[in-house]
This record gives sequence, structure tokens and C-alpha cells, in this order.
Amino acid sequence: MIEPVDFSHVKITDNFWSPRLKNHATTTLAVCIDQIENKTGRIQNFENAAKKEGKHSGIFFDDSDVYKALEGIAYTLINNPDPELEKKADEWIDKFAAAQQPDGYINTYYTLTGLDKRWTDMDMHEMYCAGHMIEAAVAYYQATGKDKLIEVSKRMVEHMMEQFGPGKRHWVAGHEEIELALVKLYNVTGDERYIDFAGWLIEERGHGHGSHGNDRKWDPYHYQDEMPVRKMTEIQGHAVRAMYLYCGMSDVAALKNDTGYMQTLNRLWDDVVLRKMYVTGGIGSSRHNEGFTEAYDLPNYDAYCETCASVGMVFWNSRMNHFTGDATYINVLERSMYNGALAGISLDGNRFFYVNPLASKGSHHRQEWYGCACCPSQVSRFIPSIGNYIYGVSTDALWINLYIGNNAEFNIDKEKVAIQMETNYPWEGDVKLTLTTPPEKQLRLRIPGWCKSYTVNINGEKQTSPVIEKGYAVLDKKWQKEDVITLTLDMPVEVIAADPRVKENSGKRAIQRGPLVYCIEETDNNNTFGKTLFSGNTKFTTAFAPELLNGVITINASTDGTDTKLIPYYTWDNRNAGEMKVWIDYKE
Repeated sequence: MIEPVDFSHVKITDNFWSPRLKNHATTTLAVCIDQIENKTGRIQNFENAAKKEGKHSGIFFDDSDVYKALEGIAYTLINNPDPELEKKADEWIDKFAAAQQPDGYINTYYTLTGLDKRWTDMDMHEMYCAGHMIEAAVAYYQATGKDKLIEVSKRMVEHMMEQFGPGKRHWVAGHEEIELALVKLYNVTGDERYIDFAGWLIEERGHGHGSHGNDRKWDPYHYQDEMPVRKMTEIQGHAVRAMYLYCGMSDVAALKNDTGYMQTLNRLWDDVVLRKMYVTGGIGSSRHNEGFTEAYDLPNYDAYCETCASVGMVFWNSRMNHFTGDATYINVLERSMYNGALAGISLDGNRFFYVNPLASKGSHHRQEWYGCACCPSQVSRFIPSIGNYIYGVSTDALWINLYIGNNAEFNIDKEKVAIQMETNYPWEGDVKLTLTTPPEKQLRLRIPGWCKSYTVNINGEKQTSPVIEKGYAVLDKKWQKEDVITLTLDMPVEVIAADPRVKENSGKRAIQRGPLVYCIEETDNNNTFGKTLFSGNTKFTTAFAPELLNGVITINASTDGTDTKLIPYYTWDNRNAGEMKVWIDYKE
């Protein structure tokens, strides 16, 4: 089992992510706070609930956006202490605590619309909101040591466990999230009842317990309730719900050593990645159900690919890697992270995508906020936590999963380890690792799935035919202080063909370089966009454009004297409105 190195021990220093983290702290969080406090009434709901007067504004699950934004604040405080930001968080937490009912229940919608209706409708997101409160509570406790929201969360969990569980009422949470949150609460408190409750909620699915109140129809397919979880063979229904369920199953499986869950998750992963995932790492093709239809149904213009689902792919694939030590999961994590998730926020950090299509006629744009604002608040908590995914530790190895420039200091078996990583990834494939204080373990360097050729050097000496296990180069020696490992990953332009069963992409190709998927925008190709045609004779060249899109490597495709300019997919819709596409017509 691999344990991640918490990002609180990792200071990111590179030229790609560092500006984004700064932008997040100065711009994205400010946007979220302004929307929550001044424009949407979300914080007012807590104030009204505390007074038990006034109306509830917005959607019934809007509490969750406030909790996710607080989680983002907590993560930012860990590496960027800010007294004013911490004061703001404390103010919010005081409002949450004041809104909690004497019996521990906390949910502003039902407090303001009728507590007699609580726990009557499984799809009203009561446990979903509670789960995000718990995650925020754990994050804030880890950031500041303050446990006020932890205590609020524990009281809510006690209330839920009084209502539901073996010998009590059945309950199928209409939107999963509580399951993984309970495990996080266990990790802080050591209370094993929380794991048991999470496991019970997962096992409630697929036994006919799920139903709506208020005479609305419960769709078992949509809510991952069609069959018991251990019998599942394909991903179903709503994409984000599915991701959170699989994360919860992964967490419980790890703590309970449940091999049955892992067998199920392996089947589901194959279905998602091999049959229902876009080249961008996005999932959930259907706008109708924000989720899935049949295998290989991957439309481009109508692709849904919710930002939250791409972040969910990062969460889930990280957990799968911890179980298996297989780099395949990090390859998918990286694809989703650099393309599907990163596209969800503008380069300025103040506008957001909910939906991430792979082609646009020019009318799809990021917005300042959404009525259903799960994606902006999701991005606000994801961006500052990316350091979580760089390193992992097991009994015999230190795992290097992502190539992001950083300085890291952490303990392994009570021994200090310090590493410096220098790289211009994802633009270049050169990575330098300096073991300032080396580990007494082997190093495992992920060789990305997109990389066909690479070299590894230790202190300038090339390693001929290093051992490769599950996608990692295994470097096993007695490390010395200031040892230097360099990894050089060849990063040519790749022409990608879709599975022939994806009818939408028949006669088309996508372009990828390193971990980045590219696209063409009309604004760069005014005269040729509608006529763009690549072939086996197309010549690709790359160039760094420091003034374009905050600095990107562009690709020029030259076909029979016609040039086409490609930009990274995550950067699209940051300039003039116009058409865009990832999959480009191609002739053999």
C-alpha cells in the first residue's frame, strides 16, 4: 500500500503550476468568496438558519459550495498563511456552528423550509452536503489545528448514525460523497464507527432501498443503485456520483482489506477508461444525465465532461495507484488533470467551465459562476491540493508520480527526507531530482504512458536498461547526500487515432504532445478552420510562445503548404470567441 506525501510537505516552485497557485490564492478564492457572501445568498442561508427566520435562496444543495470553498481556503492556508483569509474562514465556521440544530442536524435548506421534511427524500443531498462539510473540517483542522468544525461534523455524523444503520432505517444517499468523507473523519479521530457507517452506506445500494419522497421517481441506474456494488461491471448514470462512490469504495477497501471491492473497482476502471473516456481524460458524455450512455458513445460537440467528473478521475485514479503501485492509474490521472480538469478554469482564474466539450461552434464559454456552482467550488479546492499527487511512500520505495518542480521535506519511518525537483514540464521532458537528504529506500520514477523513449542518469552516469515494473523505473542503491537523478523524456508530437468503435471520430485524429492534448481554435486559423485536413504527410513543428496564453508551446501543422496552429486544449476560450475542435479530419 502506498501512502501519498501530503502537499503540506511539498512547496511547488515550477513555472507552470506556481503561477496558477498564486492566481488561485489571489483571484479564484476571491471570486468564490464574493459569490458566496455577496451575490448568491449562500452564506446568508446559514445566517438565516441560525436565526430560524428568512427564506432559503438558491438550490437545496448550495451549502456544499460553501464547504468546498472553505476546503480550498484551508489548502491555500497550508502553504500560503494569510491571517485575513484565516479570519474569513473562522467567521464562516462560526456561522455553520450557529446554524446547527440541537440534535446535531445541519442543513440550511430543511432548517428554513421545514425540519419535518428532513430525511424524507434520498436525493435531497443532505448527506452530500454533510460530506463536504466533513472534508472542509478535516482540511481546516490540518491547516490550522482548529477543531470547531470537526466537532460540528462529529455531531452531524452522530445524528445520522442515530437515524440510519443496521437495525435502523435504510438509506441510499442520492449523491455519493459522505462515504469518502467519513473515512477522512476516521483518519483524524480514529473512531472506527465512521468506517463502518461508510461501509454500510455503500452496501445499501442495489437492494431496492432507494426511493424518492414527494412522489418523484427514483432512477436506480442514475444513482448507482441498480445492483449491489460488488456485482457492478460497468459505470452507470451520473458521472460525478460514480466517481465519489468509487473513491469511497477504494477508501473502505484499503482500511478493511476488502479484495471484493478491489475486484469490482478493477472491472469498473476497465469500463470507464477503455470504453467511455475522452482523450482529454474527461468522462460523462451525456448532457441528459450528466453521465454515461453506451460504450464508445463519445460525441465531441455535445460532450458533457463535467469539470467535477475530471477532478473525480484524479481522486479515484490516485487511490487505485495506492493499492497497486501501477503507473497506469497515474497516466490517467495526469491526462484528466492537465486536460479535463485544468480546462475548467480560465487562465485569469476568474471564469469557469461546467461542461467541457471537445468541439464548439463558438457559443460555449466559461462563466463567472453558475446556479449549480459545484464546478467552480470544486476547482477552488482541487488546484491548491495538486501537490498531493507528486510523491508516494511504501515500505520499500519512494514513488515519483508527477513531474512538477518542487522542494519537498517529509519523514519516512521517522527519518527526514528532502528532495528538490527541477523541471519545465509539461513543456519539456527534462527532470532533475536532487536528493538533499536521501531516503533509505529505492526510488521508483514513473515513465509516462505517452513516452516512447527516455533516459535515466544517476550522477551523470547513464543507466542502461533500468528495471521497469508496472510503468516505473526502479532505481535501487544506497543513496548519498546530494545524489542527482536526471530523467529525460522524449516529447514528440503524437498523432492519436480513436478506437474504431468510436464512430464520432472516424476519419479524424487528435494531436498530443507530452501529457497535453491540443486543439485548433478559429481565432488562430481564420481562413482555414473549416477546411483543416491533416494527413500522413503533415509535418509538425513546435515553438514556445511566451506572450501567448500565459506562455505555451504551440504546434504548427503544415499540410501541402497550408499551416494550422494548435494550442493546448486547457487554454481554449481565453481569447476571441470562435470555433474549436480537438479531433481533426484526416486522410491516410
